[in-house]
Amino acid sequence: MNKRLLLRATALAASTLLLAGAASAQDFPPKKPVTLVVGFAAGGAADAAARLIAKKLGENIGQSVVVDNKGGAGGNIAHQFVANAAADGSVLLFGSVGPLTIAPHLMKLPYDPFKDLAAVSGGVNFPNVLVVHKGAGAKTLAEFIQLSKKKPGSVDFASTGAGSASHLAGELFNQRAGVDMTHVPYKGGAPALQDLLGGRITSYFAAPPTALPHVEAGTLIPLATTGLTRPAYMPNIPTVAESGFPGFEALNWYAFVAPGKTPAPLLDRWNKEIVKVLNDPGVKDALNKHGLTPQPTTRAELTAFMKKESTQWATIIKERKLTAD
Repeated sequence: MNKRLLLRATALAASTLLLAGAASAQDFPPKKPVTLVVGFAAGGAADAAARLIAKKLGENIGQSVVVDNKGGAGGNIAHQFVANAAADGSVLLFGSVGPLTIAPHLMKLPYDPFKDLAAVSGGVNFPNVLVVHKGAGAKTLAEFIQLSKKKPGSVDFASTGAGSASHLAGELFNQRAGVDMTHVPYKGGAPALQDLLGGRITSYFAAPPTALPHVEAGTLIPLATTGLTRPAYMPNIPTVAESGFPGFEALNWYAFVAPGKTPAPLLDRWNKEIVKVLNDPGVKDALNKHGLTPQPTTRAELTAFMKKESTQWATIIKERKLTAD
């Protein structure tokens, strides 16, 4: 074989190996186990939604999708884990509003949500509901605002922690309503709700599934929800937006992301499969029963949504001079 033929054969062999490697890197479903990481403990809203979706995903692709709960640091531990995980399509993250769009403006993170994580699809969302205890002295949002302005700083609101969705909902309300409620952070929804029920805290931007039983029992008074429209399971509770603050929106949301270097074809395929699951009538019904609204999107739509959320919360954090403490 002459030198020219040898070089040609070597180049052909190399290109064949490269193509084989690329094909292997983009196998779908991945040949290794698929993991869906959740940044919160089992039993909460995020975990319930993730398990519903993971089960149907596994059925559709013919391979089990295992939910891995990595709680701690408001979800940041899980997000950092996935940012450093294998970018071969075998790892997905049920990412959340806090670590993706709030925490980056409050603290220095070991990952960049827009570089080290890749958007796949929206997941689910739900509004908070502003509730007060029976002795708070307010039965409507207007009365609550009047109460807050009458004695600035005397009205407080609970949250599930500094930088959480419930915290930022309260700060956005402070800004838009021109009040100065005092933020009281808790280590979770359970202790916040317990102190609210005991009258030790005035108000709480609570997750509907935890607040509604107490609303129905008459022990908590709902004043408004924080989405742009009334959710079907709270049709008689007005939104903050329709109560004099157009455009007010503070949603809890979860979205699917993957390690940042995951090949585009794999991201596109996961998007297709996740959107299919979120549009499944059975899955939609099950999520709705948990007070969760499916939010399937394209990858580009999710990226745009995250950037909009990030900009909004960066502005609030700066104006309110918030810190992670």
